[in-house]
Amino acid sequence: MTVLEIIQHDAIHELRLSRPPVNALNPELVSTLRKALLAAAENGARGIVLSGNPGMFSAGLDVPTLLQLDRAAMAAFWKEFIGLCEALARSPIPVVAAITGHSPAGGAVLTLFCDYRIMARGTFRIGLNEVQVGLVVPEIIQAAMRRLIGAHRAERLMVAGAMIESEEAHRIGLVDELIDTELVVGRAIGWLQDLLKHPPEAMSGTRRIARADLHAEFDGINDTGDDEFAKRWFSEEAQRVLGELVAKLKAKHS
Repeated sequence: MTVLEIIQHDAIHELRLSRPPVNALNPELVSTLRKALLAAAENGARGIVLSGNPGMFSAGLDVPTLLQLDRAAMAAFWKEFIGLCEALARSPIPVVAAITGHSPAGGAVLTLFCDYRIMARGTFRIGLNEVQVGLVVPEIIQAAMRRLIGAHRAERLMVAGAMIESEEAHRIGLVDELIDTELVVGRAIGWLQDLLKHPPEAMSGTRRIARADLHAEFDGINDTGDDEFAKRWFSEEAQRVLGELVAKLKAKHS
């Protein structure tokens, strides 16, 4: 069963997360999405829309699955996830996040590295709530958050593990536009179509300079960050809080 749909809208390729019920990010989805991003331009794409399901963009990391991994496997997964973020950040063609609903934790992380973010209007929430589940937000992700909304506001939201509704996310610049849920993908395609009307070399060159700071964040990454995340994942506090989260989810669906 596929975990990612690739839908072509002429030169714009939509990469639609397709892992029901909530597009939780497991090793297969992360790896598949990364490969699709890296191959898009070679496959003729001039722009990418990253989308989810109506009401749910992505619920973030698949905690029940990841809790079953040993330390080495978890470190490998995290390296792949950061590689996915890097593929978004360094994409040679523009990427729009079509945030079709809720987008907590890992779901929100993916949007930070896109060029533009269009979110469904309403009571949908987005944010880096890692602290609430016993995890530390890594520096590379904090840097991307600061880039969008400024250092102080990013600090306050991340330290509190806050999830904010779409209107507030738009007000502070965490997302760029709001639109009705059923129109999010179409608007993302339209935004890219307008962008691609510009002379391509001028647009691409300016975009490359504008995103150089984001690229630089990845230039200094080494395996230490992967090891630190895995170490934190297996800490007593994180394992306890994550275990309690999984128990609540099981009870909710039993």
